[in-house]
Amino acid sequence: MWFRNARVFRFTKPFEITAETLEAQLQTEAFRPCGPQESSRQGWVPPMGRHSDQLVHSSGGCFLIALRKEEKLLPASVVKELVDEKAEAIEIEQARKVRRKERDELKEEITLEMLPRAFSKNRRCYAYLAPADGVLVVDAGSAKQAEDLASALRKSVGSLPVRPPAVEQAPSFTFTGWLDHTIDLPSAIDLGTECELKDPSEDGAVVRCKGLDLRGDDVRTHLNAGMLVTRLALTWDDNVSFVLDEELGIKRLKFGETLQEKLDDVDSDDAAARFDAAFSLMTLELSRLIPGLLEALGGEDRSAIVAE
Repeated sequence: MWFRNARVFRFTKPFEITAETLEAQLQTEAFRPCGPQESSRQGWVPPMGRHSDQLVHSSGGCFLIALRKEEKLLPASVVKELVDEKAEAIEIEQARKVRRKERDELKEEITLEMLPRAFSKNRRCYAYLAPADGVLVVDAGSAKQAEDLASALRKSVGSLPVRPPAVEQAPSFTFTGWLDHTIDLPSAIDLGTECELKDPSEDGAVVRCKGLDLRGDDVRTHLNAGMLVTRLALTWDDNVSFVLDEELGIKRLKFGETLQEKLDDVDSDDAAARFDAAFSLMTLELSRLIPGLLEALGGEDRSAIVAE
């Protein structure tokens, strides 16, 4: 149970909920497979899969949830080919031109005919709520996927006062300062060997560096030309490595050997116990990482957050 990404949302006012209340609210939007004429459907599923039928896994004050989305796969090229064939048959038989509106109607008709026989693609997106820390953390590779889960959760619970966290200075400014030595690199952070640089001008160039000394001459040349660092590989506290972008999106999240060793102490034959242990270890580590990163990036802007 290790997240590969972390998109963080900050609660803008105190949010208190129990696992039991959240479970009941998610049950109203539990996942049901697509019907014969539906192209997609989403809903909540048990995050522990076959090991539990609960929609909320609670541990250490954190609530793990999972959103499943099913989509029917209908290749556009196949639909177009069938529409073309049917339109051509009509034009030959009735000696008239099939106009755009009629072609759209044919497309809809053919799509409905094909849906019951279409293959399905299923995707799960995991997230956890940590009310005590004031965050919702989504394992999503893109901001849109994270927003989609937050929207689904908001629909289920009625109100979800969250927004992406903000920092006092632009992350790209801090990233650049770390590499050009104008800002001290925090002691808990080590640089990786990967970064992305952008020319701040409109339609400016983008340079992606990998496997380099990020404080070496190759990168310094681009910094001297005025480019800004917008993505940076980092290691936190010698135990968590990741790539952080200028939107504060954490990708390619990898937890170190220390956590794995702790997990190895759990009975390997008890899948549920190992799942719970992994989740607890991960959330404890992220509860240190997230505020630490925000502080390292100049401090969090909490002007829009309502205190208790």
